[in-house]
Amino acid sequence: VADKLNAHVLLKGAVTVIVPPSHSGAPIVSQTAGPAWLATAALIVKLPNALDAQLQADEGLSLFEYMALAVLSEQEDRSMQMSDLAAATSASLSRLSHGVKRLERQGYLTRERVPGAGRRTRAILTDEGYSKVVGAAPNHVRRVRELLIDAVSDQQLCQLREIGETVLAQVDDVPPGAGWGV
Repeated sequence: VADKLNAHVLLKGAVTVIVPPSHSGAPIVSQTAGPAWLATAALIVKLPNALDAQLQADEGLSLFEYMALAVLSEQEDRSMQMSDLAAATSASLSRLSHGVKRLERQGYLTRERVPGAGRRTRAILTDEGYSKVVGAAPNHVRRVRELLIDAVSDQQLCQLREIGETVLAQVDDVPPGAGWGV
């Protein structure tokens, strides 16, 4: 098929990407960019899935729920406006609202309206929620170390951070280093 389309084909494992010829308006992916993209795409899917599986098995929490609890646990008063929590966890307000409802049902946090103009709500980590995230952290950190931190060199970690900041700046349209507390 690729020959008939006069397209470039990139192979990586079971994934085949057919890149149309440049005259169709789509740029041809180079032999360097194609494998880099495929590795990145696999990483952004498989790493969160692996971390989510560990947290689900050990704690009954999704990675997203853990991240929300962790962000709240780092606040001096263990609370945060929902809009700020959504930004801190890279979630939409809708996704956050659904996750927070589940965490609220489990007793890990509460929500309360913020006084004043507008429809503002803050999430408040309960003592039970704080205990949950503190208890979940050691195994989660071990898994992060196993899958990422200890699997690469310090130089690669620095490069990964720089790459992540650069790409997130493109996605979020913010200067590198300004988001995610990095």
